[in-house]
Amino acid sequence: MTSISPSELKAILPDSGFFLLDVREKDEHDEFNIGGILIPLGEIVARINEIPTNQKVLVYCKRGIRSMIAIQKLLLKNPNLQLMNLAGGLEAWNTTC
Repeated sequence: MTSISPSELKAILPDSGFFLLDVREKDEHDEFNIGGILIPLGEIVARINEIPTNQKVLVYCKRGIRSMIAIQKLLLKNPNLQLMNLAGGLEAWNTTC
């Protein structure tokens, strides 16, 4: 599984070309987000058609665990997706950035 650190991501945003995917719950997303679309982990497989196949997708959550699970589930359904995990999630983002 490919990961990117918060400092690496901050250095390339907003010109990274990443599709940002937040897999947290709505209340978490509403409290703070980095601009990604929200598809909670529990809905990820049912909404896979909302995730682009022609673009790198950065998946993130609070600590990086739900995003890893989401990536595993998505790759089982479509191994051609270009998925990357935000290492440490938004907690690491808030600490680093």
